[in-house]
Amino acid sequence: MGFRDLLSYEETLFRDERVFDPDYIPKDFNFRDTQLREIAFCLKPALRGGKPINAKIYGPPATGKTTAVKLMFKEVEETTQKICCVHVNCQISSSKFAIFSQIHKKLLGHAPPETGVPFSKVYEAIFKKLLKENKALVVALDDMNYLFYDRYGNEIIYDILRAHEVFPGVKTAIFGILSDVELNYKLDLRVASVYKPNEIFFPPYKYTEIEEILKDRAKLGLYPRVISDELIEKIAEFAYEHGDLRLGIELLKVSALIAEGEGSRKVLEKHVDKAFEKVKAFKVERILETLSNEERILIELIPKNRGITTGELYELFKQKTSLSYTKFYRILEKLESLRIIDTKFTGEGKKGRSRIVFLRI
Repeated sequence: MGFRDLLSYEETLFRDERVFDPDYIPKDFNFRDTQLREIAFCLKPALRGGKPINAKIYGPPATGKTTAVKLMFKEVEETTQKICCVHVNCQISSSKFAIFSQIHKKLLGHAPPETGVPFSKVYEAIFKKLLKENKALVVALDDMNYLFYDRYGNEIIYDILRAHEVFPGVKTAIFGILSDVELNYKLDLRVASVYKPNEIFFPPYKYTEIEEILKDRAKLGLYPRVISDELIEKIAEFAYEHGDLRLGIELLKVSALIAEGEGSRKVLEKHVDKAFEKVKAFKVERILETLSNEERILIELIPKNRGITTGELYELFKQKTSLSYTKFYRILEKLESLRIIDTKFTGEGKKGRSRIVFLRI
C-alpha cells in the first residue's frame, strides 16, 4: 500500500484516537479519589475569598499527578470566577519570563511582548488584574524541579508567593508537581519560609489498576473486538514492570496503528510485539530531543560499557564546554532524574566519597 492509498484509506480501528493522547483528561479518573479530595481541599479557601493552600504533589512518573491537577483546574474554571488556575510545563517553560508570560496570557488574554517591556511591568499587570477582579491565583508548576537546574526556582516561587507584599490583598498559591522528592533541600530559607505545602502523594498504580485503566481506554478509543483482553493484559504487564502507565497507553495506540497499517481488522500479538520495540526506541529519542547541547555532550562522554567517576567525567566535560562544576553537577542531577544515567557511591576518592556514573540507555 503506497502513501496515496494510506491517505485515502477510510477503514480505521479507532473510535476516538484522542483517547490515547498524553493530554487527554478522562471523564472517569479512577483510583485517585483521595488525591483529588486533597487538591480540592487546597483550592477550597479561595472559593470563599480566602487564600488557597500551597501543595506539593509528588510521586513516581505516570501516576496521574498532572491529570489530577488539570481535572481539578477544569472543574474550578467551569464553576467559579474566583480563581485563576495556570498550569505550566517547566520542561518547556523554565525561565522567569516564560512562566510569568503564561500567567499573563491566561489572565489578560495575550502574552506580553518578548522584548521592549521590562519584567516589572509584566509583573504589575498580572497582580493589578487579580486585584481588580478579586481573583486568587493558583500556579501549577509541573516538573518544578526543572526550574532549579538553572537556579530560577527560588526566585520564581518567591515572586509569586510574596506578591501580596507589593500588592496588598493579592492571594496566591503554588502547586509544585514533581517526581524529585528531595525538592525541599533546594529551597532557599526565605522561600522555604513561605512555601510550606500540603503534601499530596501519588503512589504507583497497582497492576490491576493499570489493567482496568487500559481496558477503559481501549473501550473508549477502539472499536469493539479490535483487541483481546489477553493482549491488553500483556501490555499492562509490560507497563507495570516499567512503572509507567503512559507506556501502556502508548503501546495500545501504536499496536492499533501497526495493525491498521497492515490492513488487519484486529490487533494481533505480532502487532503488540512490534509496538514494544517502536515505543521503547521512541521514548528514548523523545527524551534526548529535549536536552541541551551541554547535556548531550555529557552523555556522550560516559563510557557505554563501564562506569566513570564524577571527578573524571567533569575533567572531560570541562575540556569540551569550560562550564563550572556547579553547572556540571546540576546537569548530572537532571540526567539522573530523567533516568538516562545512574550513579552509585564507591570507595573513597581524593576529596571524600566518590560516585561512579553509568548510562541506562
